[in-house]
Amino acid sequence: MTEHARLIVGISGASGVVYGVRLLETLQKLPVETHLVMTRTAEVTLAHETDMKVSDVRRLADVAYRIDDLAAAVSSGSFRTIGMIVAPCSMRSLGEISHGITSNLLTRAADVVLKERRRLVLVARETPLHAIHLRNMATLAQMGAIIAPPVPAFYNRPQTLDDIVDHTVGRVLDLFDLDSGSVRRWS
Repeated sequence: MTEHARLIVGISGASGVVYGVRLLETLQKLPVETHLVMTRTAEVTLAHETDMKVSDVRRLADVAYRIDDLAAAVSSGSFRTIGMIVAPCSMRSLGEISHGITSNLLTRAADVVLKERRRLVLVARETPLHAIHLRNMATLAQMGAIIAPPVPAFYNRPQTLDDIVDHTVGRVLDLFDLDSGSVRRWS
């Protein structure tokens, strides 16, 4: 492991950009260096779903890369990380990752995480799903990726949308043994 934990955060263009934003906000409180990659469609979705600017989201990360920067540190297996979370993960990005298509830095970074046998968590945001979506998810699961759709839990009795988002983000971070403090545990 590196002298400090590094985690790649990808934000794709699926609806639910709040998951990626909240993930970055939560990670600021944890001993993790964050490396952000946003797709162009994520930037468009951000404008539709929030009042934030792309620069606001970039400031939440320790390092932010352009989507077309295929020479970025996160595009190399020699750049050690604990893995990558793509939240939200569009079916387009999921399909490209599933097929090894590395047309942008997000899909290249995910490909590197898989080839290096590091943890890749995809917060897949689509419904309903058709057979190709399911095949791509199954392919990725067989390769070691974790598919973690943002399905709300109700045993924690959420009162607000923020409660639901925080719980989902907390459960995703649990997959990296990072305790956000926001998960009400089953007892």
